[in-house]
Amino acid sequence: MAINKIGFDNEKYLSMQSEHIRERIAQFGDKLYLEFGGKLFDDYHASRVLPGFKPDSKLQMLLQLKDEAEIVIVINAGDIEKNKVRGDLGITYDVDVIRLFNVFTKIGLYVSSVVLTQYEKKPSVDAFQSRLEALGVKVYHHYHINGYPSNLRRIISDDGYGKNDYIETSRRLVVVTAPGPGSGKMATCLSQIYHEHKRGLNAGYAKFETFPIWNIPLRHPVNIAYEAATSDLNDVNMIDPFHLEAYGKTTVNYNRDVEIFPVLNAMFENILGESPYKSPTDMGVNMAGNCIIDDEAVSRAAKDEIIRRYYVAMCDHRKGLISEDEVYKLELLLKQANVTVDDRKVVAAALAREQETNAPAAAMELPDGTILTGRTSDMLGAASALLLNALKHFGGIPDDVLMMSPHVIEPIQNLKVKHLGNNNPRIHTDETLIALSICANTDENAKKAMEQISKLRGCEVHSTVILSAVDERIFKRLGVNLTCEPKYQ
Repeated sequence: MAINKIGFDNEKYLSMQSEHIRERIAQFGDKLYLEFGGKLFDDYHASRVLPGFKPDSKLQMLLQLKDEAEIVIVINAGDIEKNKVRGDLGITYDVDVIRLFNVFTKIGLYVSSVVLTQYEKKPSVDAFQSRLEALGVKVYHHYHINGYPSNLRRIISDDGYGKNDYIETSRRLVVVTAPGPGSGKMATCLSQIYHEHKRGLNAGYAKFETFPIWNIPLRHPVNIAYEAATSDLNDVNMIDPFHLEAYGKTTVNYNRDVEIFPVLNAMFENILGESPYKSPTDMGVNMAGNCIIDDEAVSRAAKDEIIRRYYVAMCDHRKGLISEDEVYKLELLLKQANVTVDDRKVVAAALAREQETNAPAAAMELPDGTILTGRTSDMLGAASALLLNALKHFGGIPDDVLMMSPHVIEPIQNLKVKHLGNNNPRIHTDETLIALSICANTDENAKKAMEQISKLRGCEVHSTVILSAVDERIFKRLGVNLTCEPKYQ
């Protein structure tokens, strides 16, 4: 059975989501501050657990609203100082702000400003501000408020939100986004509502977060996969008690929103006179749950993601990056989803190949369910061998065909060992692709193999050892879903 069966109607999602946001803008009149949780684009988690969801779906949806929308990017000044890194892309938050600005601007979305939250004057923070201003970006400062979020009297005063810079905006929909969690998106929205209200404008707040999906069951695999993806944040999905009390309907939210809702409600009442919402679910505008067209397909995809997250956690623990408690948490989520690592077919295939060759090995599952393996040799690591085997398979090239000349590979090995100080002469996946591209100039089979690279996206790979950072990065760029056994070669 194909492993990439479509379970989500992306076109319906784009249409329904943009229309729902327009309705929410109309509800408030003058202006809506829309907090965008998760990734505005490159949302590969959503595309993995909701097969059919395009990684840039939210961006495409926003493009339907581009004439009435502007974007404000928020970054915590402390994250600049700490050089906080986005785990999925391996770049720091400040670099990602520049990347987001460039991407949004290039496709025609208006980025009006960047907000530095929790601002303190530090050389690295001010240097980043200067860099933004050199690009023509307006920069605003928001400050730490003592007693946040419980001391409402101070927060909703000139000593609280009042001391934050007022962000100049010109459009009815203001999308507030950030490189990652903890950046201060919600606080930025609420600060602006305070300032707008003081200026006599009717501004509202809503939240757009894809997960957890509010109108599917609490323990649905898609919602469990969200917990697995955010285990480091201690997010826990739960029934929204406020929604249940107000409407008698069961909906799903997560602990942080449920815990902060009474405070938010009180803030709205203080600023606006009354709260427009009766529950955290009311604040959301997410329509993703209405666009699932094959529950079995999305459930299977979500279960696969939970297993992958478990392997990531085990490897991160082996690297000393997380505690053992985090691994236990992922084990519990595996049990809740009723899956085991045995459900990931490439695991058994890779381990069997390792046992057969007595050396590190790797396996790949293709979209049609075919399993390929790669073994370690004097010339290639297992990951590189697997990559070549997959390209041969997609190109219909016989296994015994040599696609890379030793005349190309040997100079790379000599460079690594004799000049760059490497003990391992085997070439990594990036070096393999470079060597293959060189050979493609004179060899038709190598050329045909290079033409198959895009077919690797969505394939599943398992390695019997933790791969190098280079190999991990290449598989990620190729769109391959990689897991590794938590051991070093």
